[in-house]
Amino acid sequence: MPLRLIFMGTPDFAVPTLTELLGAGHDIAAVYTRAAKPAGRGMELQPTPVEREARRLGLPVLTPKTLKTDDAQAAFRAFGADAAVVVAYGMILPKPVLDAVPLGCFNLHASLLPRWRGAAPINRAVMAGDAQSGVTVMRMDEGLDTGDMAMIERVAIGPDMTAGDLHDALAPLGGDLMLRALGALERGTLTFRPQPEEGVTYAAKIDKAESRIDWAKPWQETHNHIRGLSPFPGAWCELEVDGKPVRIKILRTTKGEGQGAPGDVLSERLDIACGEGAVRLLTVQRAGKHAMSAEEFLRGTKLMPGMRLT
Repeated sequence: MPLRLIFMGTPDFAVPTLTELLGAGHDIAAVYTRAAKPAGRGMELQPTPVEREARRLGLPVLTPKTLKTDDAQAAFRAFGADAAVVVAYGMILPKPVLDAVPLGCFNLHASLLPRWRGAAPINRAVMAGDAQSGVTVMRMDEGLDTGDMAMIERVAIGPDMTAGDLHDALAPLGGDLMLRALGALERGTLTFRPQPEEGVTYAAKIDKAESRIDWAKPWQETHNHIRGLSPFPGAWCELEVDGKPVRIKILRTTKGEGQGAPGDVLSERLDIACGEGAVRLLTVQRAGKHAMSAEEFLRGTKLMPGMRLT
């Protein structure tokens, strides 16, 4: 028998789970998401990806600023849901909300818990050079991603995989995993186990201040930093053009060849020297331009051996 659910999510990552649940016949009583924010040149209010999808599907949408008030908690209970599904909602659920649904609140988290609890698990896994990541379904408690785990699926992180690539692999996998978890919940066969006490790490929110590339670091660390911040916010450096510094985002790299002073351009294939070894630029984006291949970039920007990125 389908479950009556409240869905809570905000970014693109959450959309496949919402569509999977609805497609499987579950009754989505309401969709909670963050409020629309001004964005773009016109600073018009932009609804979240989850709100856009929910409205396309004809689902009721709520965007409360807080869930801590009596009114917000009463509204949540009034939907009479069996359970809540939470995917990157971006707001802490207080205990009265966690207790408001009889079967519990279930979170889909984009890491292999307890590694990378917190806000940016996909980015941090790639930046750290992890060999694998995955998605975990857990029953939520009052802690930050500390609840008992129900199901896990794993994905290998390829040597040149970016955070965007990993996001795109995990999002549909997560939707499928949550659907299977709720199926087991319906049948009464879903089991839980506590998270291990060892191996806990925290995925702090990405700070724009950490996005500048430090070419003095070894090539592998530099490569991981670049791919872990791609496509957003994007790791960047500067190139002097006509006597002025121009910001360039580096979106894809691989292992390069050669060695030299950090930041030096070593070859016409855009091998860039690091503190140890080199990375090769594959996809770049000059300020105000679209992302392009290194070859396309070189047709419009002079960057040759002997020059330096800072």
